[in-house]
Amino acid sequence: MKRVRISDLQPGMKTAEDVFSYNNQMIVPKGSVLDDKMITRLEFYSVLAVRIADDQDPENEVPTPAETGLGEDTAYSVKVKNSKQFKKFEQSFLENTETFKVKLKDIAESGGEIDSHEMIKSITGLIAEDMTGLSVFDMLHNMRQYDDLTYVHSMNVALICNVFGKWLGMSEKDIDIITLGGLLHDIGKLKIPDNIIRKPDKLSPAEYNIIKTHPLQGYNILKDKNIDDNVKQCALMHHERCDGSGYPLGLSADKINQYAKIVSIADVYDAMTAARVYRGPLCPFKVIGIFESEGLQKYDGHYILTFLEHIATTYMNNRVRLNNGMEGDVIFMNRNQYSRPMLQCGDKFIDLSREPELYIETFV
Repeated sequence: MKRVRISDLQPGMKTAEDVFSYNNQMIVPKGSVLDDKMITRLEFYSVLAVRIADDQDPENEVPTPAETGLGEDTAYSVKVKNSKQFKKFEQSFLENTETFKVKLKDIAESGGEIDSHEMIKSITGLIAEDMTGLSVFDMLHNMRQYDDLTYVHSMNVALICNVFGKWLGMSEKDIDIITLGGLLHDIGKLKIPDNIIRKPDKLSPAEYNIIKTHPLQGYNILKDKNIDDNVKQCALMHHERCDGSGYPLGLSADKINQYAKIVSIADVYDAMTAARVYRGPLCPFKVIGIFESEGLQKYDGHYILTFLEHIATTYMNNRVRLNNGMEGDVIFMNRNQYSRPMLQCGDKFIDLSREPELYIETFV
């Protein structure tokens, strides 16, 4: 058997051992043939890598979307990427990412100071006043490349946090804090040896433990900086969970910083919706469904429900394809199950909350 990183997993691979979460909850049993939903579930639980059977070598597996011309939400992604709004966003995003990369390295490696105003401005400047029709979420999903770089992920999380803060009705000051918290939440990863971060095969228990130190490493980088203390707590606590299953401290809900609770949702959402080697960006309704089924105990109830409601509403009136091949428009959100809205398919109406065998497969 061989250890394969989550970002390199592909549908059809078979697990060679039981996969457990950090608090020893079994997530995927031995012998499971992985599908897209299982891989996303592993990402949801922040699993870093799994063992697969020797005959399931990733080099011999499913070709990438670039090779096949296919991939989840391919048609919808093409529409987004061909829009003038996206092209403008993409140029600004890439320019800001390069600047951010230099700044982050200076802070982490040379003890450089943090210009909070400039860093926050680099994010808020990306959200144009006329950004309608195509949401920030459409854009950042399609900015993601197959290699999950800390810098791009951090920019994405900051953008999500900025929008999320507005959904929560936060003050401008608090939105700035949560935006900066998202931008710096993973800075501790720059203290993890690159050979561990990018190791393609088996990670030893010691190496796993090193990777799990990145929240504390991030806090240590930021603790003496002249920034709001909540930003420092975001770096320390973004992997904590309300049911006590998180790390590095295993805190209960009442002990977790409120801003860190918000960053944790943005962090996991971005990781799950990112493009992977075997598919394009994952349909947000699938991610919403995973949060609904497994995340309501792990995240603050008010924050996660607000987030899911607004994410789902963002995609109102979008055309989608169901797993049975039918296509229709999203016309109504079911508040008890945002992942299962009502659709209009021609002259027929389908309430997915009443059709358990059907689900949204992709946008069209």
